[in-house]
Amino acid sequence: MSAVPNVRYLPGFLAEADAAFAELLQATPWRQDNIRIMGREIAQPRLTAWYGEPGATYTYSGLTLSPLPFTPLLARIRAAVEAIAEGRFNSALLNYYRGGADSVSWHSDNEPELGPDPVIASVSLGATRRFDLRRRDDHALRAAYDLEHGSLLLMGKGCQTAWQHQVAKTKAPVGPRINLTFRLISGG
Repeated sequence: MSAVPNVRYLPGFLAEADAAFAELLQATPWRQDNIRIMGREIAQPRLTAWYGEPGATYTYSGLTLSPLPFTPLLARIRAAVEAIAEGRFNSALLNYYRGGADSVSWHSDNEPELGPDPVIASVSLGATRRFDLRRRDDHALRAAYDLEHGSLLLMGKGCQTAWQHQVAKTKAPVGPRINLTFRLISGG
């Protein structure tokens, strides 16, 4: 395993993690959209919701999302994340991993509306899942983090251009997890 430059992991970041998980699980209008991967259309292997400021439209894998307005809870979490990240975020992709069969495959967050070198802040709630990173130019160079309930993972400048990441499927018994990924959409 190799260290990843410009990645910071902060366990215990969110004091209200239990309440936030319960509220988001119940109040979020989760959806399972079809996405296009390598020319094939498949159901996303997790549920999602897109929140943001007006105009923060996001397109990935053939899917275009218009934002729901931030809830008071998401606005509070965003403010706490911005204070640590020392940057601004105008949107959040929420991912609901119902169990070990839900996943996200290897990718970088490099869509044009994120700009050339985006910062992504990821808050994890619920069950611990492993977050893998690998170099784009040398897949043997890898790192992994066990993302715990209430933790924050900051992927800073340079991370999306040099690294890919995933949350792999697992056969191990694992409970539900909600992940909030804060982003800055250009023009939003």
